[in-house]
Amino acid sequence: MSFHCPDKYRVASPHGLGDEHNGWFVIPLKHGQSVRVIASNGIGWEHVSVSRSDRCPTWDEMCQVKALFWGDDDCVVQYHPPRSEYVNNHKNCLHLWRPVGIEMPLPPSIMVGVKEAA
Repeated sequence: MSFHCPDKYRVASPHGLGDEHNGWFVIPLKHGQSVRVIASNGIGWEHVSVSRSDRCPTWDEMCQVKALFWGDDDCVVQYHPPRSEYVNNHKNCLHLWRPVGIEMPLPPSIMVGVKEAA
């Protein structure tokens, strides 16, 4: 499945910015709270930034957002770049990335744990 934006959560931009793969969203989560998301694609990447006003999003919250913008079989990542490349314009924001047209390598799942035990 390719990158897609959940239009029902789209917030209208006063500047008319956004299209089918770019825009600003307020996403309600299953525990009754919400996250703000900026979605973009370009320069060979699909990307969402996910933020909350009170704290960083949790793993579960990031999984919920991933499921809205990508399919179950799509691999997306959160990068930890070299310190010299850090950018932090919002202290409570995390990012999901997926390169376009490139199959992302995955480490062997056994390095995390035993699938059958889950």
